[in-house]
Amino acid sequence: MSLLIVDQSKCEKDEFCVRECPAAVIRISAGDGFPELVEGGDAGCIRCGHCVAVCPHGAMSHADVPIESSPEIREALEIGEAQAAQFLRSRRSVRVFKDKPVEKEKIRRLIEIARYAPTGGNSQMIEWVAITDKSRLKKIAGLTVDWVRQLAKDPNVVAAAPYLPMVVAAWDAGFDSVLRNAPAVVVACAAGGIMTGQTDLTIAMTYLDLMAPALGLGTCWAGLLQGALAASPPLKAAAGIPEGHPYHYPMMLGYNDIKYFRLPERKAPKILYL
Repeated sequence: MSLLIVDQSKCEKDEFCVRECPAAVIRISAGDGFPELVEGGDAGCIRCGHCVAVCPHGAMSHADVPIESSPEIREALEIGEAQAAQFLRSRRSVRVFKDKPVEKEKIRRLIEIARYAPTGGNSQMIEWVAITDKSRLKKIAGLTVDWVRQLAKDPNVVAAAPYLPMVVAAWDAGFDSVLRNAPAVVVACAAGGIMTGQTDLTIAMTYLDLMAPALGLGTCWAGLLQGALAASPPLKAAAGIPEGHPYHYPMMLGYNDIKYFRLPERKAPKILYL
């Protein structure tokens, strides 16, 4: 059975699916003129669903990306340039969270949206770990501070990252300077052997990051924890990252305890046109 399912009563033979296919595995049949897979196309298809998405007539479906699970794009939900610019500029790194748990349903919803992020070759190999247990989060933060404490003994490291001693001092004073008392940490990870693993999960985390405000949640990329995870196998185990997953990045997640009213300026971009 072919992966492609063509409704011949709707197909206009306009070849959009042929031109759009990233793997170039669709052709027009020399017989009846309808789209079909080239020889060996089943193996070459990356299951991206572009053939389904590009057909304006709803004539194309795919065994692994069925048209029934591919809703039409609704023009009423499209946003303009001004709305998009404000949406992106209003994204903030939240470091003050309410003492309120994040519902698992909301975490699942965020991950459901993040799974639509592009991945190399449409591999879709990102895995997720959601940590909401307070005692585990405290242990993870403490292990991270232990790592920072060792780094802070090196003057060269401190010269490059002068905030490190302050992280340790704040922790020793009773303030969670690593995870900011976030009620949840979500980690995206990918197994070894995936050439684009770190890039894939970074894009997926960005999707999650940008979706979070729509659910009333704030996020912050946990850079200190990421550094410690990369250096400490025991910490990776404590964070629940599976063995054989060298690619990972954690993000704090919780309900904002503050509100923003302005869009801060940033440095002007440096652009080289060639």
